[in-house]
Amino acid sequence: MWNRRIFLTGLAGAALSACGGGEAPAPGAAEAPPAAEEKPSFIPADFQPPTLWEGDGYKVVPLGPDLTEIDYKAYMSSIEHLQKTFTYSTGWPNQDVTMEDAVKDMDNEKRRFDTRESFAYAVLTPDGTRERGCVYVRPSGKQGYDAAVRMWVTQEEFDAGFDAKLFEDVKKWVAETWPFEKVAYPGREISMDEWKALPDKG
Repeated sequence: MWNRRIFLTGLAGAALSACGGGEAPAPGAAEAPPAAEEKPSFIPADFQPPTLWEGDGYKVVPLGPDLTEIDYKAYMSSIEHLQKTFTYSTGWPNQDVTMEDAVKDMDNEKRRFDTRESFAYAVLTPDGTRERGCVYVRPSGKQGYDAAVRMWVTQEEFDAGFDAKLFEDVKKWVAETWPFEKVAYPGREISMDEWKALPDKG
């Protein structure tokens, strides 16, 4: 199944580094299992990712299983819009995405948030009953940037002008709250073609 997590991970490209070494086992000793891979630090160990941010007419909270239904409803209401403005692909969202797919997606987003790999947020109405869009804060896979931040809003919210407002608010929020020195906004401050052409991190 193709989903937004795979798409975003491919763009942001969190690199992996092997952790190995150690002495050779003594003769007759059981061979030690291969060393596990560790991901490089994305955020400092003492930094606590925000779990609530309130803006003018909205609030931002982590995506997770409890938001599956309203998240699904939001992106399925805007399939063509998101294919043109967010994924630049017919892979996600599309009419074949099921609620079962959505549940797996939300489970993955929660796991990645809990393990501090990446951070996906829902942009909700103040009462939490409707999703206006999403924001993703992920490690950058491109040289010269600490993080890649992407976002989308539904067709309805885009037509109402909320996309531009959210983008400006998110830039300020990231600059004031997150511990990054250089942040990329692919598809906005840098085109997707330019972003993809940048050298990958080793």
